[in-house]
Amino acid sequence: MTVTILPGSINGEVDAIVSKSHMHRLLIHAALADGKTVINTTQTKAEDIQATIACLKALGAEITPQDAGLIVTPINRATMPKNCVLPCNESGSTLRFMLPVVCALGVHGTFQMAGRLPKRPMEILEEQLIRHGITLTRPSPTTLHCKGRLTNGHYALQGDISSQYITGLMMALPLVDGSSKLTVYKPIESLDYIKLTLKVANAFKLKYGKTAKNSITTLEYTFEGKSRYVSPSEIDVEGDWSNAAFWLCAGAMPGGSITMRGMKSDSTQGDKKICDILKQMGANVTWQPDRVLDVSHNTLCGTEIVAYAIPDLVPVLAAVAAVSEGVTTVKKAKRLRIKESDRLMTTTKTLSALGAKITEEESGLTIEGVPALKGGTVDAFGDHRIAMMAAIASAVCAGPVIITGAEAVNKSYPNFWEDLAKLGKKVSLDE
Repeated sequence: MTVTILPGSINGEVDAIVSKSHMHRLLIHAALADGKTVINTTQTKAEDIQATIACLKALGAEITPQDAGLIVTPINRATMPKNCVLPCNESGSTLRFMLPVVCALGVHGTFQMAGRLPKRPMEILEEQLIRHGITLTRPSPTTLHCKGRLTNGHYALQGDISSQYITGLMMALPLVDGSSKLTVYKPIESLDYIKLTLKVANAFKLKYGKTAKNSITTLEYTFEGKSRYVSPSEIDVEGDWSNAAFWLCAGAMPGGSITMRGMKSDSTQGDKKICDILKQMGANVTWQPDRVLDVSHNTLCGTEIVAYAIPDLVPVLAAVAAVSEGVTTVKKAKRLRIKESDRLMTTTKTLSALGAKITEEESGLTIEGVPALKGGTVDAFGDHRIAMMAAIASAVCAGPVIITGAEAVNKSYPNFWEDLAKLGKKVSLDE
């Protein structure tokens, strides 16, 4: 699909979509619980969420849409299949969360992968699973097969690789026989995502014993075996800070003003830091009552962005930096190279094509602000965040922005183009 966006600022009010990170965790916990759970949400069409739903259904969970959300009937462990196929599509969260859970349940699973997912790193997590009773094979380049049942014991992971490995084990280890310990070696690059996992675990009354032990070099978690996931009966999904960031950055752009509804100021999502960074760059950022957030343009200046804990914010912040006075540097962003695209490369190529002065570094970016961008034709590189970044950049382009492969937004935000049009942009879609 190709999208053409005409010049013009982005203004208006928009409702937050549900947090993909929160939703994955709620779905999996609910599917492992002792009774039905109603997840209050109106948005479940994102491809990554659909992948997790499909995997849980393959294990025997029933997930039924209703007007106000989803009803999750948990997996019956007495009748769940001994073998199953789990379609992960391109969702790294689905694969990294579900693989340890399936291993803990003792199901022989074949995980199907698409896009760049088969090439994204898994070795460190796989090594821990193999050490604890699991046989892993790759029948084809796009499938991963697990056999065996996960055993208890000591698990250890580096904290600067992926918090998704840690979350996957946190959801799996309460299911195994006997107690376990998970040691995470510092530095930990996405601690807020681990906190989000713990928040959901607390909602399902999981017992972690001694929750955490801090030292200079490690963070430790302990787990009781055969723990009971207790359904809270009903639970809400938070608004998504990662996707809200695109609209908030649009509000910070010249001529922009955005009112965002449905965000939690006390959220544990790490990408809430977008508010601090936009303030730091000079934008007006104001909270109103009832989860309403206003962002509007003011004189923008370059800044330093340390990205190890907030990698998903880098593309759209780079677009803001492209029209900010002075120089912006993005550091500690090497993990962006193993996302849906190599985002250091694709961010640089996309913004350069639109007229930005941006340089790709080994683990970051350097951006020299210019008064405005020119517009042009760019590719989404199969990456939802690159497609959305280009759309937000159109707010400061003198000419149209044409995005090929624009269907990439379906991964996390299927209604993105409709919402963009509601905010005053002239958008045309060519299927």
